Amino acid sequence: MSIRIQLDDLLWRRRMTLTELSERVDITVANLSVLKTGKAKAIRFSTLDAICRALECQPGDLIAFDPEGPADEE
Repeated sequence: MSIRIQLDDLLWRRRMTLTELSERVDITVANLSVLKTGKAKAIRFSTLDAICRALECQPGDLIAFDPEGPADEE
């Protein structure tokens, strides 16, 4: 997929662990891990809102489009 989630980079910049983010946004570590590894097929706006609030970032800081990325595999 050409959409990349840059959660790992944001967590590193904020010196925050996935577990800490999970506690702040009330989302399981497992679900955040799926998002972080790029295996998620969708993200709810409420989840995006919660993550952006916790990390003090914009959605564009979290989500990037890479036109050179692999095509969808369905």
